[in-house]
Amino acid sequence: MGEKMLVDSEKLKKKMKAEGYKLTPQRRAVLDVIIDNEGKHLSTEEIYEAVKKDCPEIGLATVYRTLLLLEKLNVVCKMNFDDGYNRFELIHNSEFHQHHHLVCINCGSVQEVRADLLDNLEKEIEDKYDFKITNHNVKFYGYCKKCKEMLKI
Repeated sequence: MGEKMLVDSEKLKKKMKAEGYKLTPQRRAVLDVIIDNEGKHLSTEEIYEAVKKDCPEIGLATVYRTLLLLEKLNVVCKMNFDDGYNRFELIHNSEFHQHHHLVCINCGSVQEVRADLLDNLEKEIEDKYDFKITNHNVKFYGYCKKCKEMLKI
């Protein structure tokens, strides 16, 4: 575990305490799996399977409740890539908006696009409709490099 994890863990502990929650070993184990697999967009079931390796007594319901709590505390964000699963990723303090995702319709891989491509469009919409945008969620569907080569597209 790097220094980043310790800092995040301490901030989270304070945040949870302020909201009346404790960072239990089970909650810490769920958070550790999400941090250790950052960028992989794990489903609840995948998180559960990974947590069970270090915390075999944990139940699936505990993982679900922990993810709901972490989402409520704005630590993780729930994503849906239309594959029948909710997937989770960390929210970084530096991110004002969710980033964009490229979803392969062949293999299901998900790639992050870190640049916010919609800043100008957001401003135009806000001005035209007198509407304050706080966030957006954009997914692009297509074929990843590996599938394009395999399918000869």
